[in-house]
Amino acid sequence: MSLEWPDIPYEPWRDTCSALHLYTQIVGKYRLARTPWINHSWHATLYVNARGLTTSLVPDGPGGVEVCFDLIDHRLIGSATDGRTAQFPLAPMSVAQFHRRFRDLIGSIGGTAKFDGRPNEVPNPIPFEEDRAERPYAADAVTRFFHALVATDQVFKRFRTGYLGKVSPVHLFWGSFDLAVTRFSGRSAPRHPGGIPALPDAVTREAYSHEVSSAGFWPGGGGVDFPAFYSYAYPAPNGFADARPGPDGAYFDKRLGEFLLPYDAVRRASTPEAALMSFLSSTYQAAADLGGWDRAALECPLGLPGRPRQV
Repeated sequence: MSLEWPDIPYEPWRDTCSALHLYTQIVGKYRLARTPWINHSWHATLYVNARGLTTSLVPDGPGGVEVCFDLIDHRLIGSATDGRTAQFPLAPMSVAQFHRRFRDLIGSIGGTAKFDGRPNEVPNPIPFEEDRAERPYAADAVTRFFHALVATDQVFKRFRTGYLGKVSPVHLFWGSFDLAVTRFSGRSAPRHPGGIPALPDAVTREAYSHEVSSAGFWPGGGGVDFPAFYSYAYPAPNGFADARPGPDGAYFDKRLGEFLLPYDAVRRASTPEAALMSFLSSTYQAAADLGGWDRAALECPLGLPGRPRQV
């Protein structure tokens, strides 16, 4: 399998990325408002599909509504289970315009266009309907970002197969705009202190109710001005920051409190998939070993197509 790892420097598309982030928040908040709560807010996320990002089927309207970001032809598409569809182009516009068009789209296919109208986890949040500044839309950069998501999604999903314990889906959290996968030790965690800007403490504390080793991918922003993979543990065990994970280029960021691996270190590696897998595996192993996880009971060989696990 050969995956495409395109060049996605953050600075040239920073403003477009910021706009896309807020657009995913609007769509994600629609899903959040209509979907019963699942542990760790897994009901709110988006997923990579063949053309971009999808909500999957949201229980609304005539039976269900799906909303997709087509990041190849650059459209937002809504589909209902009774056959109705609607769409509008992704193009330069304000957040307020996207918010209005999205609500109109949901209403036109029989959905319920009522959801929280404020951004989360962004500095100086402006209510969506009041954010009238014109935003750019660099289509080529968005498509390259999508192809990076596809490559990352496939490696994350393969990494996920090597775990018998509780593990999250591979999904995109629109609050922090990161694609993530999380492993759990099975033990409860200390009460999280909260304090994440524009995120209710109750949500944070439920998300971190149990010990985790979590990894993900940012396009940039959120404390780094370059695309990067990250890995952290909660609670971080003693000595975690001093671990030496692979591959070359990985390091511990004391300000963020987690390991980072620049996307370019993966893209330029002779085997990018192996480089990323090394980062995922070694940072997890540091968290699990230092945290005293029962690795023998929790782990298994990576899954293979068509081959049941041996028991």
